[in-house]
Amino acid sequence: MKRLLLVSSSKAYGSGYLEHCEEEIRQLFAKSSRVLFVPYALFDRDAYAQQARQRFGEMGIELTSIHEAEDPVEAVRKAEGIFIGGGNTFRLLRELQGQGLIAPIGDRVEAGMPYLGTSAGSNVAGPTIKTTNDMPIVQPASFVALDLVPFQINPHYVDADPDSTHQGETRDQRLTEYLEENDTPVVAIREGAMVIVRDREVRLAGQAGGKLFRKDTGPVEIPPGQLIDGLGVVRE
Repeated sequence: MKRLLLVSSSKAYGSGYLEHCEEEIRQLFAKSSRVLFVPYALFDRDAYAQQARQRFGEMGIELTSIHEAEDPVEAVRKAEGIFIGGGNTFRLLRELQGQGLIAPIGDRVEAGMPYLGTSAGSNVAGPTIKTTNDMPIVQPASFVALDLVPFQINPHYVDADPDSTHQGETRDQRLTEYLEENDTPVVAIREGAMVIVRDREVRLAGQAGGKLFRKDTGPVEIPPGQLIDGLGVVRE
């Protein structure tokens, strides 16, 4: 059974690193004694890996980092779980592509290896990274990502402020523009929210809700705890 936890952000207001999603992380990796961390989204991989290793250690989970492995592909094949952290989505995807990790990660997750993504790590779980909020600081080979779920993720989603004097596009407008050119639905999740995928079941969890954007329809509010339909997910 496919199992994913796609978190909007590694921190929520008023809590520490991975604190707001600790219970869900423990449940996801309950049968995984060692988890492989992917720090490619940040420049200082050593510091990032140390932060994640310490936090996972507090949860009683051993964490190794893929950037320290002699053979990254083999590290994925031997992993009992994988955690892809946040940062810049373009940098992350370029490295995943360059290291030849797209297919190996996909194969392992399809076979049941639990997957945790935060921010950029959630972005790359979708078919493409076209709904990321990040600047293209580097150029990946393509926007095609891991394609672990049949919908796009937009993390760090923010609602339009009616009192704002900002004249640029709102997040809703940007996601509507995406759907003018693309058909894949988008799950936009506010900070503090997360998407839990268990095979065919997709549920919104966490402290905040989100929105579902689909082509030719207006956005639909998703409250915490609700199953998400309309994603192209086959339901029995």
